[in-house]
Amino acid sequence: QGQLVESGGGLVQAGGSLRLSCAASGSIWSINVMGWYRQAPGKQREFVATITNGGITNYADSVKGRFTISRDNAKRSVYLQMNSLKPEDTAVYYCNAYVNARFSWGQGTQVTVSS
Repeated sequence: QGQLVESGGGLVQAGGSLRLSCAASGSIWSINVMGWYRQAPGKQREFVATITNGGITNYADSVKGRFTISRDNAKRSVYLQMNSLKPEDTAVYYCNAYVNARFSWGQGTQVTVSS
């Protein structure tokens, strides 16, 4: 059974940068689309970005031009480079991937952007 483990969250000042990583581990025979979602306090979880096996990306309007998603298929990993961070980017960020023909979630990593 595949598992997703995120890392790279933390506290940063507005305008700063962070890079999130997510690695799939365990018994894996298939990984398709991978992506990131986030959930701010008191709000629903929302889409941030996805990337397919072939490298096709999709971004939420709120992060376009500031965030970049990438993946390393050999390492079964997906990354989120976050630049020009804003206080409204503060949230728990979750990795999501279609692993072994089902969607799986990581445990989440906190990103806090101070003004």
